[in-house]
Parts: sequence; structure tokens; C-alpha cells
Amino acid sequence: MVESPFKPEILRGKVALLTGGGSGIGYEISLQLGKHGASIAIMGRRKHVADSAVSSLNSLGIPAIGFEGDVRKREDAIRVVESTFKHFGRLDILVNAAAGNFLVPSEDLSPNGFRTVMDIDSVGTFTMCHEALKYLKKGGLGKDPSTAGGTIINISATLHYTATWYQIHVSAAKAAVDSITRNLALEWGTDYDIRVNGIAPGPIGDTAGMSKLGLEGILSKAMEKMPLFKVGEKWDIAMAAVYLASDAGKYVNGTTLVVDGGEWLSKPRHFPKAAVKQLSRAVEKRSRHAPAGIPRSKL
Repeated sequence: MVESPFKPEILRGKVALLTGGGSGIGYEISLQLGKHGASIAIMGRRKHVADSAVSSLNSLGIPAIGFEGDVRKREDAIRVVESTFKHFGRLDILVNAAAGNFLVPSEDLSPNGFRTVMDIDSVGTFTMCHEALKYLKKGGLGKDPSTAGGTIINISATLHYTATWYQIHVSAAKAAVDSITRNLALEWGTDYDIRVNGIAPGPIGDTAGMSKLGLEGILSKAMEKMPLFKVGEKWDIAMAAVYLASDAGKYVNGTTLVVDGGEWLSKPRHFPKAAVKQLSRAVEKRSRHAPAGIPRSKL
């Protein structure tokens, strides 16, 4: 593992609440925010997962607490945000990492299945932001009026930048998340001094998403066309979160940071590079002797 480029105390005194922070990418973000000085609150539907994550963080000397809750339920969001404030006395960082995903052809996806993912990813993200506002805003509860407002980080994806097979539900949900990010950055950045940004991970190894979507078997093929020729690590996403949550990102607002090694830009190479060079020389030579596209007089 590469060492963090950030100072260990860069987030000292901050309190971060993470939905989906007990496993996968969410846990790595919890871990790295904690290692850089933040106190951590984790919200998740599975209590034993949250408890295990908290125990692991505590063993590293990171102050942490876990709460069982579902981002689809406003009452849970209110309870967890309030409980985080009561426990730590403040809230500075909200990371919305809770998500739902599975592969399914569009014709086989029920409206209820579509709605479920939208409710978790999109509605859940907005609900958590809405309930955390009074704590995150400048001069909010537990904050010195002279200090800046807090930070929101929404975990997104690149699926909707073009189109993605068998993930219409997630593509729609993450497109909505990106829209939430931009609109809240405009409104709350202006009115409440809250920075709102997103992170769009590419393929990340050792995550539930990779196994649930059955991607391990196609990694070798994907690596052939990826610019950096590798699958990302959870650490890569967590470092992006540390950057956005810290003063290093104090002038970044309303953007979704793509952390995917350029994967979403990649397309299959239809011809070997050597063949393209050879063809290019031949075409150039031919065009000089017989230019194409030039109108010829019929006189």
C-alpha cells in the first residue's frame, strides 16, 4: 500500500458521518478519514457490519461509532444525524456511499427494482444531505460562527456518461446523484458555505460490487484497453475523499472527481498501432498523388 501523501492531522477535530461506511469503498474512506484525524460515525442497514467496522477503527485508535439505519427512511436519517451530533458534538463531513446495484436486462427489471435503487442512491443521498444541513452549514449547531461550513461527498459512478449494459437503474440513479451534487453546490455553497462534491470510482478491486456484478472474469480483457492497465484500489477512492474533505480541496465545489484511470474514456482498439501507422503512410502518399473530394469540372 502506498503511503498517504497527506499529513496525518489534516482532518484533526473533524467529525465525519458515512452511509455505507462499514464495508468496501465506504469502509476504506472511513478508515482513511480516521487515520487523518477525523472522528467517524457509520450508518448502515446491517448492524453487525457497522459494529465490526467500528471495532476495527477503534482498535487503530480512531474514535468511531456505528448506527443501524436505512437511508430510504427519513426517520432513520434524522435519528442518525442527531445521534452523531449528540455523541461527537459536531458534524463536518457527510459521505453518501450507500448504494444498490445488480445486473439485469432492462426488460427483466421491475419498476419496483428500479425504484429501490433510485431510493437508495438518489433519494437517500438527498435525504441525508437535507437532514445534515443544520449541522454542516456555517454557524450551524456545534460550529464556531467564524469557521467555514462543512463538506458533502457523494459517491457516484461513470456508468451514465455514455451507456452501460444491464445497469439502467444504477445509471439513472447516479445521474441524479451528480445533479444533486451540482445543485446543492450552487445553492448551499452560496447560502451556507458548504462544499458539495462527488467521486466517481472506476472498477475497484476487492469490493462487493466487483463480485456481485461478476466482473472478476473480465478483468483481464478490461485491462487490455484501460490507459493505466490496472484495476483501481479502494485506497485510491479514499485518498480522493481525504483531498475533497480537507483544506487541500477548499476551492473545489460542484465537481464529480472521476477516479478510474481513464477507463470510461477507453474504447477497444480495432487495429494494431503498427497497422494504423502503415495505413496512415499509405493513405497520405495516395492522397498527394490523387486528392480525394476535389470537384472536377465537366467542361
